[in-house]
Amino acid sequence: MNKKNIIIFTLFLGLFFYVFTNINEEHPINNYDTSSTQEKKIFSTSFESVDDFKGFYITPQSYKNTTFHELSESIVHSGKFSHKAWIKGENPTSTTMTNNNHRGYPTIQFNKTEGGILESPVYVTFWVWLDMDLNTSHDGGENDWFSFATFTDDESDRWKRTVLVNLSHDGFVHLMHTTDRGEKEYIFQTSSIKFPQKEWVELKVYLDFSDNSYAKVWQNGELVSHANIGNIKNRLAQAHFGMYSPPKMTSGIVYNDDLKIEMVDGE
Repeated sequence: MNKKNIIIFTLFLGLFFYVFTNINEEHPINNYDTSSTQEKKIFSTSFESVDDFKGFYITPQSYKNTTFHELSESIVHSGKFSHKAWIKGENPTSTTMTNNNHRGYPTIQFNKTEGGILESPVYVTFWVWLDMDLNTSHDGGENDWFSFATFTDDESDRWKRTVLVNLSHDGFVHLMHTTDRGEKEYIFQTSSIKFPQKEWVELKVYLDFSDNSYAKVWQNGELVSHANIGNIKNRLAQAHFGMYSPPKMTSGIVYNDDLKIEMVDGE
């Protein structure tokens, strides 16, 4: 190679490395491959450490001076700790501007994780131990309820569109906000399998927010609720599990343990 060609080759090589370096500085390589041929995203916790929720929003301790939560050794499903949340006292009635529900939980904000927001379908499995008296309203108001889990496609603080797994005043686990916010329309809803309190119960939830979206809930392996889901994007951005109940509740305690959320290909 003559001197002229060597100079041209050297300049070309230098230009190549300059361009390559700058491209990678502006668009760093994402090592988290979300293609269907790769391992699906999974989030799991046995509530052994608050670090499992590092960077996520956690409701304040003594929320509205009535709702409390902590990692506890008192009642556990596995490991040393579970998440415990409890109520001591009634909150003011909610208004159109202010939601005064009892809240005691850590959130899981997938948009803040390295893997990012999950695409459905997903399976969610967790264990719950509940002690709370739920009653029919005697003044024409809202019946008592308890919410085990809340899921949203919204990554903002508004949680505008949610799907819930609730317990009714008469003891049945059911999906809430199905075809749209505030709606309860079911393909199947149990009227015979009641939720047993003061013992560990496994709840398993299947969420498919793609075309023809729907959700299912199993209690200790038995299907208890199945509904079409509408007006929602095909993603799971955030979720929470713990204490979530109406403001008029004055007491109650819930433990959560062994939570797993994983992307799957289908049922």
